[in-house]
Amino acid sequence: MKFGMCNEFCEGWDFESVCELAARAGYDGVEIAPFTLGPAVPEISDKQRSDIRQTAQENDLEIVGLHWLLSRTEGMHMNHPDPDVRRRTEEYLRAEIDLCADLGGDRMIVGSPEQRNVPEGETYEATWERSAELFQELARHAGPRDVTLCIEPLAPNECDFIQTAAEARRMVEAVDQPAFQMMLDVKAMSSENKPIPDIIRSSAQYLEHFHANDANLRGPGSGDTDFEPIAAALNEVGYDRWVSVEVFDFSDGPETIAVESLRYLREVFG
Repeated sequence: MKFGMCNEFCEGWDFESVCELAARAGYDGVEIAPFTLGPAVPEISDKQRSDIRQTAQENDLEIVGLHWLLSRTEGMHMNHPDPDVRRRTEEYLRAEIDLCADLGGDRMIVGSPEQRNVPEGETYEATWERSAELFQELARHAGPRDVTLCIEPLAPNECDFIQTAAEARRMVEAVDQPAFQMMLDVKAMSSENKPIPDIIRSSAQYLEHFHANDANLRGPGSGDTDFEPIAAALNEVGYDRWVSVEVFDFSDGPETIAVESLRYLREVFG
């Protein structure tokens, strides 16, 4: 199992400083929100991509992959009834797959709640069909580039489409592509009516990635969420991939978030 650090909580920091913090704290890799690299993914030059990859390597870090794929974009929606909107969104996500591969990452987290909600006036069923079709096309592009797309179930207060791990598993089965799997996020799982360890066990077959945070939106170990049974369940199912720290409340500051989160994770994972 490897530990990653999501970079967006280092607000305003350049990538070199992010990597220095991640290395100093003892992480194995950095997970990137594309909006931290520039306003639009297609505008990130080959030289910038090479420099990012080299900076990570110089700090003995891996690039985990990408998340917050459509954050701070305009006019994007994964399952919009307008085919032109869907086409633009697919093209942008394809560009992100290429970015991920160019940086050396091998996973992309499909969250982006605002850009995947059921459009007004549309049915859940129609939204499901359009989403599955999009994910199939993207997975066919991602596979040859050694990138896996991971659908993220999100809590009802964030999103109205794929709110549970059970729905995520059903989407993985509907897409039926090796390069399309799922991930789990502790904060999101906290909204379900099942114990988190049970969700992990039920999802083990398709589980490709994991986000560690507390239900209070801060880092693991900062609140009441007990990670001991979570770590035990991940170990029980043989999960040996990335566990990345992703927080939504940055008030503790980058240094404290990075250092204390990893200290706690290493303590509970043993």
